[in-house]
Amino acid sequence: MDNLIARAEMLIQQNRPKEAREILVKLLHSDPNDPEILAMMGRVEMQSGYNQDALRFLNDAISISPDSDYLFYLKALALIELDKFRQADESLREAISINPNEAEYFGLRSTLKTDEKQYEEGLEFADRGLELDAENTLCLNARGRALMKLDRSEESFQTLDGALNEDPNNAFTHANFGWSELEKGDHRKALDHFREALRIDPNMEYAQGGMLEAIKSRYWLYRIFLSYAFWMSNMTARYQWGVIIGFYIGFRIVRSVSNANPELAPILQPVLIILAVIAFSTWITNPISNLFLRLNTYGRHLLDDKEKLSSNLVGLSMLVLIAGFVRYLINDSNTSLAILFLGLGLMVPFSVVFASAKQKYLLPIYSVIMTIVGIGAVYETMQTNELFNTYSTIFILGFVAFQWIANYVLISEDNS
Repeated sequence: MDNLIARAEMLIQQNRPKEAREILVKLLHSDPNDPEILAMMGRVEMQSGYNQDALRFLNDAISISPDSDYLFYLKALALIELDKFRQADESLREAISINPNEAEYFGLRSTLKTDEKQYEEGLEFADRGLELDAENTLCLNARGRALMKLDRSEESFQTLDGALNEDPNNAFTHANFGWSELEKGDHRKALDHFREALRIDPNMEYAQGGMLEAIKSRYWLYRIFLSYAFWMSNMTARYQWGVIIGFYIGFRIVRSVSNANPELAPILQPVLIILAVIAFSTWITNPISNLFLRLNTYGRHLLDDKEKLSSNLVGLSMLVLIAGFVRYLINDSNTSLAILFLGLGLMVPFSVVFASAKQKYLLPIYSVIMTIVGIGAVYETMQTNELFNTYSTIFILGFVAFQWIANYVLISEDNS
């Protein structure tokens, strides 16, 4: 039996879960209540992507051996894969209460706290882990990431340099370094680290996502957008909403002052246009950049099917907008304007149509409804030559409401 367990452990380490599972299933038939075998089955299921099954095996193991800190640590890993971060934190807290001398537990808890935007706590847990093991790579990475979020970039890079010195072939460290360089604004150095991470581990999604952002950051407009995205994502939900609402109120104030003071209109109208362009660009910059990325030999392979479809839909909306504009230049008509506004209005919902993982049907359904209503508005305008009709009114209200709904969904998800 010991030989079979050793064989299964070797297969797990070699990332061969199918073969390991065959051995472990046989062992479980002999002894279904062995917590070690149940724990190994949990690891196998996680390797295979069956995280709910992994959690079931690990809960069974914990019910048999409730004093095992390692089982609670494995459970936390499974919960993280299931996006149940608060439950994962509770499981890690239990692991630490049983064994407060394992640096890895503090490193993982630091990572969770930083993900929850509790950056000071993230730094504290990383430091506590490093007190136990000054060379722990996970703790060094967690500390570097927390420091970056606290805008202490020099200390962050020193810490990540230390992690690379400890293990220069660690894919996660290179990917983490790449994201930090990207957040600092150096996309060229970020690319170097992401390339190295993917050389070591070609299937690492964390590095693939970073490579995607680094390639798009070659365009200066996208670099501005990415800086804004990092700035916003580092805030808690309260402050994110503060920025959005503040921007909206500021826009309304400038417009009211312009309407009340016609002599200021030549100055304030361009300000309004700039503010509107900035707000609109935050929605469409990412999918538009994905369209350009399709021309890049390597970059096109980094986009998943949903990102490609979203960029295609935004590109199609842009063509509709351009067609409406060209038609308006040739034939000054309300129908041309309706086509133009249809293309313009659909770019926003199509830009984030697949952005939510938890509310995966809400934004697509909303986008389909807006498309149908928008086409109805164009048809009604063609029949009556009235730009503002029932359908166009609903379309405009839907467009405004969508921005608030989408922000709510995405901010809630970002802070969950």
